[in-house]
Amino acid sequence: MEDIKDQNYIDETKIKKVKSSMIDDDRIFEMAELFKVFGDSTRMKIISALLKQELCVGEIAVITSSTQSAISHQLRVLKQAKLVKYRKDGKTVYYSLDDDHIYQIYKLVLEHIEE
Repeated sequence: MEDIKDQNYIDETKIKKVKSSMIDDDRIFEMAELFKVFGDSTRMKIISALLKQELCVGEIAVITSSTQSAISHQLRVLKQAKLVKYRKDGKTVYYSLDDDHIYQIYKLVLEHIEE
């Protein structure tokens, strides 16, 4: 019969190497929080629309078949996560993606699920 010790072999060198190269817990937490933001289908629809062009709340609401109130709430979440930015033109506020990283994340996830 095999020795249990052999079945559960732990390589301490490997463990130390991996642990020393991992990012710290604060960054892990921040990453998990960002994934939570991406974890909502309405927010993903908003991101998908903003990939195409800058839009105001009303336009996003029509595109996503949502209310302006619901979209405003989701845009607030996206702004807090630094995924969207805005600019004012008179009384109208236009939203766009904050930077190219959001497009890259979106593209990678889409490629992954289409494999």
